[in-house]
Amino acid sequence: MKRSLAAVAVAITLAGSVSSCTTDDAPEAAPAPSSGAPVPSDVPSAVPPSAVPSAGPSSAPPADCVSTTLEGLDLPERVGQLLMIGAAVNAPSGLGDTVRRYHLGGVFLRGRSTHRAAQLKSDVAALQRNAALPMLVAVDQEGGSVQTLKGPDFPRLASAYRLGAGPAATLRDTTRDSARRLKGIGVNLNLAPVADTVPTNIGTGNPPIGAFRREFGSDPARVAAAIRTVVPASQDAGVLTTLKHFPGLGRVRVNTDVSTGATDTVATVDDPYLAPFKAGITSGSAAVMISSARYPKIDPSAVAAFSKPVITGLLRERIGFRGLVVSDDLGAARAVTAYPPAQRAVRFVAAGGDLVLTIVPSDAAPMAGALIDKAETDQSFRARVDDAARHVLQAKAQAGLLRCR
Repeated sequence: MKRSLAAVAVAITLAGSVSSCTTDDAPEAAPAPSSGAPVPSDVPSAVPPSAVPSAGPSSAPPADCVSTTLEGLDLPERVGQLLMIGAAVNAPSGLGDTVRRYHLGGVFLRGRSTHRAAQLKSDVAALQRNAALPMLVAVDQEGGSVQTLKGPDFPRLASAYRLGAGPAATLRDTTRDSARRLKGIGVNLNLAPVADTVPTNIGTGNPPIGAFRREFGSDPARVAAAIRTVVPASQDAGVLTTLKHFPGLGRVRVNTDVSTGATDTVATVDDPYLAPFKAGITSGSAAVMISSARYPKIDPSAVAAFSKPVITGLLRERIGFRGLVVSDDLGAARAVTAYPPAQRAVRFVAAGGDLVLTIVPSDAAPMAGALIDKAETDQSFRARVDDAARHVLQAKAQAGLLRCR
């Protein structure tokens, strides 16, 4: 790190606890509902969307903490903040050298685990010690068929479809309890909730979402109501949320993880199925995940992850999202294999994305190298890298990971 970083003190929030789906985490058979006990409801409400969301730890850093931290990073360190690399959930220490070498901004705990909370907490803390700046640590803890942590300290969660059909209080309490358990082991970002709407005439014929009942319903208004419950319940408990998969995977007939050609021929910039994403943004969600499907009525030339009209034009400018834009898996997903990993990272960031997610650890080197090379030769792209790094640091500040004197 540069000498100026001496002015930046960092702390890792790892409170004790006993209490996308990305390519690696393929859905499994739906489990029974959560048996976790309800938790208290006296938590603060989400901040207005006109400001950077501040859900999470109550002791927010000074307003200039993000700028101070950013100014202390050189180009390779800024580029590193743009990378979230997959680490095996039961053996994350294997990614330690990659964390140090490429200054990673985040890690994604991939796979499934039945370990107890104490073991997972120790493993996450050990991995964080490799980072000069504390990392965003993410999991896929949706519930139903997509639940990374299933040990004795992590009750089985009902599917979104089942929770969405029940009382809002149950959804809120289940989400809050789950988030507190995640926070207790050092996880600060959940790659959930699913904001996709699956119409009734497609239902389980929608491979990535409907087939596994990952949606909260078939009516975008109902899904939006569920999202408005989930976002503050999770973030007020200390775990940031990620709305996925923008601008929606509910109408596709192909799974982007395993096939090419996933296309939504209906979606437009005025699509009513955008309502759940807008609801989550208004509720203060820290992050939005971009799908790798095609939306020809919005951009006929590129998948959403590489589309400036989708990310910058629709999400940023038209909807007004100011938070963290995360890719769906750009490592093993079949939908993006037309380009080598290095170009996937460059195309995503150039389109307006901030945090490149890949479950393939070996992608770190070519992705970091390509981003650095492009930034060194293209001033506008260098500015985009700085903007993306700022968004990552803002999310870290929101999670309570930055501490400035």
